[in-house]
Amino acid sequence: MIEWAIIGGGIHGCTAATFLIKSGKTSIDRLRIIDLYDKPMARWRRNTKRIGMEYLRSPVVHHIDVHPLSLQKYSDSAKSRDLYGYYKRPQLDFFNDHSENVLYEINIQKAWKQGKVVSVKRNERWVLTLESGEQIMAENIIVAISVNEQPMIPEWAHKRAFHIFDEQIPDFKKLKPPVVIVGGGITAAHTAVAVSQLFPGKTTLLKRHPFRVHFFDSDPGWLGPKNQTGFRKIEDYQQRREVIKAARHKGSITQELFYKLARFQKRNELQIISGEPIKMNETTITMKDHSNIQAKTVILATGFKSSLPSQPWLQKLILNENLQCAHCGYPIVNESLEWCPHLFVMGPLAELEIGPIARNISGARQAAERIVANL
Repeated sequence: MIEWAIIGGGIHGCTAATFLIKSGKTSIDRLRIIDLYDKPMARWRRNTKRIGMEYLRSPVVHHIDVHPLSLQKYSDSAKSRDLYGYYKRPQLDFFNDHSENVLYEINIQKAWKQGKVVSVKRNERWVLTLESGEQIMAENIIVAISVNEQPMIPEWAHKRAFHIFDEQIPDFKKLKPPVVIVGGGITAAHTAVAVSQLFPGKTTLLKRHPFRVHFFDSDPGWLGPKNQTGFRKIEDYQQRREVIKAARHKGSITQELFYKLARFQKRNELQIISGEPIKMNETTITMKDHSNIQAKTVILATGFKSSLPSQPWLQKLILNENLQCAHCGYPIVNESLEWCPHLFVMGPLAELEIGPIARNISGARQAAERIVANL
């Protein structure tokens, strides 16, 4: 039997593992991370590489290590391209290298278990059953799963359209132009830049609303007590949900991406259209104003559903353990993010306690800090 099982090996799961190990709360021999992929943060690496992200949106103090200045100290030189702008946002490759180094320090591969969880039950201890039939017994569980398996697909979108984070989307070089990217947020913007460099003059960014330009995807006040103190005093969880919705700068982009898109548009390498699509066929998207956009390839950068992750094992666990959920379906947890004794949550599952930053790297750090501090 092990002491800790972490379900999910993305940024949140890896942050939890790092904090548990480096804080001396457990050893690598008594920890397991169960994830669909064979390497840590594999989906993060694949998705950010796919869209051509150059710099993270978050500042240098947000990373998977315990010490806040770990990432900044990892940089070789203040003059390098590792960090960008006033908030010192890390370059993607630099962030990934640092993460890999941190995970090497704790010998993460020794705790890694590639597999798919199909059942979580509690006898005297937690029993996790994998798709392979293997069972893992653990004293404590951290559920660190995302909503990335629930893409938002508009009703008008033809089956021929790809969601940007589909497993089966072709390499961008193999796309058939003209290409239309649908969405107005940061993922759509990154994708439009990457695709228009491959197919200049044959790429369109189609968005429903004017660009919303913000440095971050929520006010920095949510990183600390300025906004979090009042949020935690709200007893009505439906009201907390409304506060989260209002606080997120949904579908927003950074200032430098806004200017980059404008430059591509000025050079006629990228067409930017605002409007409401209503249907599509093999070669055309029809808009609400009856205009048409030619498209042989459609890429949806339309985000993910806001509902609770729909894994069957999670639904059964909620029923079997009578776990408390708010009206929106998300967990009601205590300040240490404990859903029931020895069962903790991070990421989207923790947002009714952590607030609008729960899904971000900063939210991963705060969640790990809370869990470790209360052990």
